[in-house]
Amino acid sequence: MPIDLHTHSSASDGTQLPADVVRSAAEAGLDVVALTDHDTYAGWPAAEAAALEVGVDLVRGVEISCTHRGISVHLLAYLVDPDDAGLRDELVRARESRETRVSRMVAAMAADGIPVTLDQVHALAGEGATLGRPHIADALVQSGYVGTRDEAFAQVLGNGSPYYASHYAPDAVRAVELVRAAGGVPVMAHPFANARGWTVADEVVAEMAEAGLAGLEADHRDHSSRERAHAHALAARLGMFITGSSDYHGTGKQNRLGENTTDPQVLQQIEDEATSGVQVVRA
Repeated sequence: MPIDLHTHSSASDGTQLPADVVRSAAEAGLDVVALTDHDTYAGWPAAEAAALEVGVDLVRGVEISCTHRGISVHLLAYLVDPDDAGLRDELVRARESRETRVSRMVAAMAADGIPVTLDQVHALAGEGATLGRPHIADALVQSGYVGTRDEAFAQVLGNGSPYYASHYAPDAVRAVELVRAAGGVPVMAHPFANARGWTVADEVVAEMAEAGLAGLEADHRDHSSRERAHAHALAARLGMFITGSSDYHGTGKQNRLGENTTDPQVLQQIEDEATSGVQVVRA
């Protein structure tokens, strides 16, 4: 029963429509897929309709951009109540901050002669998408400045770039509390992917666990074998479960659907812990 609990669509920074992500999951042989776009639930209705059409179970989720003392933390939240005001308001604030961040980055790049405009970025992202650096990367590819998203991040969009700008993100511990208050189940995404940048210490993960963090996404392509082993050991010590996922973005990343998967017993635990009334969509 292949289960992939981390994918993105064009509702955030993926390249496929939500329905097409689900269709691709079916083509890849998955039985269960989670749609976890950044800071938005916008893709849920289309993904649900496609799941019923193609016979794939859908876990409705969201990936929340968080921070702890300046270090980026990504939190996957499954089966949350989309009408919960506390979490919804944080996601709205984060999306609005992403908008202004992109504007500032594009303005700084254009001022230095880099061929990119805000209108171009919005057109490529599509109406209602959660804006992010990948959309700027797509504009740079379209203009011929770089060949791929990866090149764009390496040359001008990375954290160390002079064009980098931050955006609002809730504290990681508070985000865990908000997810639990919304009846959802929080899992820390790729917690020790040091190739991405600084990662938080085990003590921070333990603090998040005290607040209700349920699991760690240990099995992820951005984790080395040592980082996977560390995540497995820490999860066991803190009494958390382990997930494995693709972090699929369509053609935006090399990640392939189902390249890492989650044990069916873990999915059952997620369902058992959720108190929102939002259930897995059974095809």
